[in-house]
Amino acid sequence: MTDSAVPAVPALLARAVDALGGTERPGQVRMAAAVAHSLDVGEHLAVQAGTGTGKSLAYLVPSIAHAMNTGRTVVVSTATIALQRQLVERDLPRLSDALAGVLPHRPTFAILKGRGNYVCVNKLHGGAEEEDPAAELFDPQQISRLGREVTRVREWAEQTDTGDRDDLPFGVRDQAWRQVSVTARECLGATHCPAAADCFAEHARAKAAQVDVVVTNHALLAIDAISGIQVLPEHDVVVIDEAHELVDRVTGVATAELADSALKAAIRRVGRMIDESEVDRLSEAAEDWAEVLPELPVGRWERLPSAAGPSLAGLRDALWAARTAIGPLKPGQAAADPQAAAARNAALSGLDELHDTAVRVLTAFDEPDPAKRRDVVWVTEDPRRGALLMVAPLSVAGLLRSRLFGETTTVLTSATLALGGSFDSMAAAWGLPPAGGAERQIDPDLAEGTDPAGAVRWSSLDAGSPFDHGRAGILYIARHLPPPGRDGPSPESLDELTELIRAAGGRTLGLFSSMRAAEHAAEAVGERLDTPVLCQGQDATGRLVERFAADEETSLFGTLSLWQGVDVPGRSLSLVVIDRIPFPRPDDPLLGARQRAVDARGGNGFLSVAAGHAGLLLAQGVGRLLRSTDDRGVIAVLDPRLATARYGGFLRAGLPPFWQTTDPDVVRKALGRLTAD
Repeated sequence: MTDSAVPAVPALLARAVDALGGTERPGQVRMAAAVAHSLDVGEHLAVQAGTGTGKSLAYLVPSIAHAMNTGRTVVVSTATIALQRQLVERDLPRLSDALAGVLPHRPTFAILKGRGNYVCVNKLHGGAEEEDPAAELFDPQQISRLGREVTRVREWAEQTDTGDRDDLPFGVRDQAWRQVSVTARECLGATHCPAAADCFAEHARAKAAQVDVVVTNHALLAIDAISGIQVLPEHDVVVIDEAHELVDRVTGVATAELADSALKAAIRRVGRMIDESEVDRLSEAAEDWAEVLPELPVGRWERLPSAAGPSLAGLRDALWAARTAIGPLKPGQAAADPQAAAARNAALSGLDELHDTAVRVLTAFDEPDPAKRRDVVWVTEDPRRGALLMVAPLSVAGLLRSRLFGETTTVLTSATLALGGSFDSMAAAWGLPPAGGAERQIDPDLAEGTDPAGAVRWSSLDAGSPFDHGRAGILYIARHLPPPGRDGPSPESLDELTELIRAAGGRTLGLFSSMRAAEHAAEAVGERLDTPVLCQGQDATGRLVERFAADEETSLFGTLSLWQGVDVPGRSLSLVVIDRIPFPRPDDPLLGARQRAVDARGGNGFLSVAAGHAGLLLAQGVGRLLRSTDDRGVIAVLDPRLATARYGGFLRAGLPPFWQTTDPDVVRKALGRLTAD
């Protein structure tokens, strides 16, 4: 296909916006042009595009044009299911209709998820042993409920065209879904599985290989990059929406744990596959580890505890011996006995994961300098599962640089990317060099084979916002309040919060740093107000947001998911209250290690890690206020440090340019006028 067969991106964007009944926005036009240029020249691009910019169209139109011109699929990755659904169920179908008449063919698209999101037909028909529910459940009613859920999935699987868990009406618990699905490691593979012709996951992959745009998630993108196994179709461009979540999602994929329940499951799976002596050896090693783990120090490990080394080494060796004893898959075994072959794969998968985790922990301390280590190791106490040994990468910058930016042209976009007024903090976390320093390598000790002399070229764009923040909103910092403590909202903060909500006539979204703080504030303030106060946890979050949006006098308090997931335009939301700057917990083992590593390399670990984390979340929370061009309101931050601390300027620089004040009387009067209007 020649370039002349596809109209230029500005013309395509204009047609799309017109067909969808909208109006081109300056930021949208600038962003579409920047994305088109990036794809043409093969240069990475970071774009901050505020709410209402129309960024989905601004990257989808150039992506479709690129796919048409090159015949290559473009991958679009998101962090949330909500955005995936918006793209696949609304944006892409409408855009396909709008552009069908001017392109060589109607734009095509598909969604692709991890294998565990699809029903496994082989397992459904007895191709793998099911988990023994009695091993984890002791309540007969719970076991009965599990059986009913599995039966419902089986009946649905006979009718569905996708096998996609998200398409299952009235979903089921994870435990039930595990009975009818497999992980990528457990899968027999298309060449061995007798049900390959009917495999929902394989059908989804085949469809994805034939379309212009594939929508996936950050986790699957990370698996594709980390594992070296091709999960996504051939592509030369990746667009990462919600890019502020990328580092956390990749870190999550690369994080592993050693849990007693996983060891017991592994032993149960291999029990009939290997000699009793090998089973006994593995059982003894697991029992020894189960006795040692509760005695080990909780929190981040600076060195391998003396009691942990021998026990971990014994467990590592026993896991490898059990894996070796299973032996290779014999020719024709999968076809002759698919149940045994599937059980073998499940057993190998569990053994491999546990063995690899033990190896990571044992080798994590080989490098004496903590700032140069690849992994961080810590023990945490889980209320339900007991002590857990965790291991996570100190940085994913080198991995992203070599496996993502080194392989594909990448566009990263979000409403919040410029921390402290600069893209450099996010760029460092992604493994990109500072702006204007393309030849400088950010993290040479963690680059995993990248060429220190190789240039990674990227550019950035702040596409702005359609909102006039200075006229539409006020940023109020309660400078007169005491700094927040560890015991939840202070009496002075509760008084301030009450007066603000009273002035606003309800219509308040309260964003709190912890669930305990949200519940305490909801109870204390609710007793003083004549307007309703809802709190997250009283009902499903989606239903609470619906009730909040439907009644202008209602306020809603909550924690993390409300900071990023609420979209309530109009008069129902005129006041966003943030109880404190959302710094990470000071005892967070991974972020603490990352902060110290930056300090050791001569940087400012607090600003790069702790303040960077807080700045992203703060910007996300502030973004809940203005959701349409007609919205007006107030952001009230009850943490005086945003005005008084040295890092306050860094955090404020990452927020939209609202009119700012520290005068409570000014704010209450402004809220009163909004209520009267």
